[in-house]
Amino acid sequence: MGQTARPGPTARPKYGKVRTIGSAIAASLLPMALRGVWQLKKLIVSYCDWGGSSRGIRAFMESELPTFKEKNPQLEVVTELIRGQHPHLKGFYKNKNERVVCVKNMTPEDILLYATRLRNALGRKVVKLKTRHVTKHPSVQGTWTTDVKF
Repeated sequence: MGQTARPGPTARPKYGKVRTIGSAIAASLLPMALRGVWQLKKLIVSYCDWGGSSRGIRAFMESELPTFKEKNPQLEVVTELIRGQHPHLKGFYKNKNERVVCVKNMTPEDILLYATRLRNALGRKVVKLKTRHVTKHPSVQGTWTTDVKF
């Protein structure tokens, strides 16, 4: 009777704290900067004024974009009309990298989520790891597993 139930499903990371899935989504929305400096310099919102796949981004520009600009004064937000193309968000970072996210047929709330994720990202390229275990001094004998027989 004295036990309390855990709120929602949990995702167990391999090492470290147990976090709920909801907190993982909330953590992706937290402001991200490197040494106190925002990494996203410029955000270009490209859309078509005629196409049906741009319906959500046109609604986003009317409802969500002005408040997004007010909340992020460090960010240069530019809208770009490209007729006959699907809408996309393009982010330019301080380390000369850029990221493009296609937002065709999305709702304004989803587009705001992607714009926030672009703002929070550091702009680094995604590097695929060769192994799950990364160390400066790898073992000569190999990585230990539970299948080792003595």
